[in-house]
Amino acid sequence: MSGDSPRQREWKPPESSSFRSPLNQAGTALAVGWLPCLFAYALIFTFLFATHAALLRLPYFWDEAGYFIPAARDLLLTGSLVPHTTLSNAHPPLVMLWLAFWWKISAFTPAVTRTAMLMVAAFALAGLWRLARDVANEAVAAATVLCTAIYPVFFAQSSLAHLDMMAAALTLWGLAMYVERRPVATILFFALAPLAKETAIVTPMALLVWELLGPLLKGVRTRQGENLCLYRRSRGQTFSLLLCLMPLLLWFGYHHHRTGFYFGNPEYLRYNLQATLNPLRIVLAILVRLWHVLGYLDLFLLVCGAWYAMTRPPLPEGDGTPRRRIPVSVQLVFAVVLGGNIVAESVLGGAVLARYMLPVVPLVILVCVSTIRRRLRRWTWWIAFTCAAFVVQLFVPPPYRIAPEDTLLYRDYVVLHKIAADELATRYPHARVLTAWPASDELTRPFLGYVTQPQAVVRIENFSPLEIERATQATDQFDIVFLFTTKWKPGRPLLRWLPFGKALQERFFDYREDLSPQLAATILGGRVVRYLDRNNEWIAIIAIDKVENAAAHDRSMATLSVNP
Repeated sequence: MSGDSPRQREWKPPESSSFRSPLNQAGTALAVGWLPCLFAYALIFTFLFATHAALLRLPYFWDEAGYFIPAARDLLLTGSLVPHTTLSNAHPPLVMLWLAFWWKISAFTPAVTRTAMLMVAAFALAGLWRLARDVANEAVAAATVLCTAIYPVFFAQSSLAHLDMMAAALTLWGLAMYVERRPVATILFFALAPLAKETAIVTPMALLVWELLGPLLKGVRTRQGENLCLYRRSRGQTFSLLLCLMPLLLWFGYHHHRTGFYFGNPEYLRYNLQATLNPLRIVLAILVRLWHVLGYLDLFLLVCGAWYAMTRPPLPEGDGTPRRRIPVSVQLVFAVVLGGNIVAESVLGGAVLARYMLPVVPLVILVCVSTIRRRLRRWTWWIAFTCAAFVVQLFVPPPYRIAPEDTLLYRDYVVLHKIAADELATRYPHARVLTAWPASDELTRPFLGYVTQPQAVVRIENFSPLEIERATQATDQFDIVFLFTTKWKPGRPLLRWLPFGKALQERFFDYREDLSPQLAATILGGRVVRYLDRNNEWIAIIAIDKVENAAAHDRSMATLSVNP
C-alpha cells in the first residue's frame, strides 16, 4: 500500500448508464457495454461445461438427494412452493424454481440439473469478472475468475444442486452494481439473493450498517489521500437497502401460512439456531470460517502470496506510475461483507460447511490476486502455481477433515453408492436393507438415479457403535446391512496429536466415528460380502448368514430350471 500518484488518490466508480472499468493508463474511462459481459459469460460457461462433462450424469449426492431435488420435483409435479415429500426447511424457492423450469422444458435427468447449475456458476463468475474490472483491471479480472473457477470448493459446487452457488452469483452481481452506483440494480440483485438462500440477506444488511457508520469516518483519509467510505449517500438511499428484506419476509409469511412454521420444522430450527447459541461454539465456528476463507484447500497460497507481496514496493506501469490497487474504500466494503457473513454463518447453522462461504471467498481471491499483481514481477507464475495446486487438491484429499462435496471426493461417494445399489438390486432384490440416510433415500427413490425399483429399507440414524448395538435388538426386521462413510477423515490426519479436537467436534459439530465394517458385521452376526474403498470413502455390504444361504439356494434353483 505504498504511495500512489495524485491521479490515483481518488477513485470514483462509474455513474453513467453504461458499464465502465477503472481508469486506464491514459486516465480515460474504458466504456464497455453489456455485450462483453455476454461474451465473458459464454466463454466461462463453455469452460465449466467442458471441465465438468464427466460429472454431469452422476446420481444426486447427499443434500441434493435428501432435500433439494425432492423439493424441486414436488414443485415440478404439483406446483407447490412448499415440499410435501420431505420435511420443509423453509429454504426460499428460487433454486427449486430454476431447476423445475429446466426440467419442464427439457427432461428430468441429472444431466439437465447439473447443466442448469453450471449456468448459475457461470453467471457468478461473470459477475465476479465485472466486479474485478470495476475495481481493478482486465488482467486481475481474468486471473481472479480463473482461480475462483478452479478453486476446489467452487469447482465441486458448480454442478451440484445446492443453494449456495445461486446466492453467490446474485451477491457478486449485487456488489458489482453497488460499486457502479446503480441503486435499482443493486437492490434487485440483493433482494433476489435471499430468495436463493436466506442467509444472503446478510450482505445488504452489512452494507446498510456500514453506510450508517459513514458519517463517523467523515474527513478520515489514508496516507495517500483516499476516503475510507466508497461514496456518501443520503439517508433515504441508504435505508432503501431495507427493501431487500421484503421478498424474504413475504416468503417466510407464506411458509408460515402453509405450514404453521416461519423457519422450517422444529427439529431443523433447533439444529440450526437453538443448538448453536453457545459462546464457545460461536468462537470455534468463527475460527473455522476464517480457515475456510483464508486457508482451506490451498487457498492459503494466495493469502500468503499477498502477504509476502505487501513487503515489496508497487511495480510501475508502462508510463512509470505505480500499478493501481483496489481502492481502500472498496476493500473496506469487501471486509464489511466478509466479516458480516463470517459472524452470521458462525451463529446460524448447525453444519459448518465451506460452501456457505461461496459468496465471499471470491472477494478474498480478488484482493489477493490484485495485491500479487501489483507488487510481484512474476505474478503470473504465482497464479499458475496456485491454480495447479487447486487442481491437485481436487483429486488428492488433504491431510485434514473436509466435506466430500468440497472436492471430487463426492464423485467417489456417488460412484461407490451406485455400485452398492446395483449389487443390492441384483443379488438381494427382495431383502430388507438396514442403512442410514442418505442411502435410505437412494434405495427408495428411483428418481435420484441409484435404483430402478424401490427397495425395502430399515433406517437407523448413523453407524456409530450405539446405533449398531441398538440394531442387534431388531435383527428380525432386516436381512442386509449397507454401511458407508458418513464422516470422511484422512488416512493420516495432520493434527492427530490434538486430543481435544475430537471432543470439541463431537460436542459442537455433530462429529462421530463410523464403526468399521468388520466390527459391525461381528456385532450383527453377519459377514462382509462387498467392501470398496476410494480415498477413504468406502461402502460395505454385510449379509446376515440366513439371507446369504437363502440367496445361494435361489441361485441354485434358477440354474436347475435353466439346465434340467
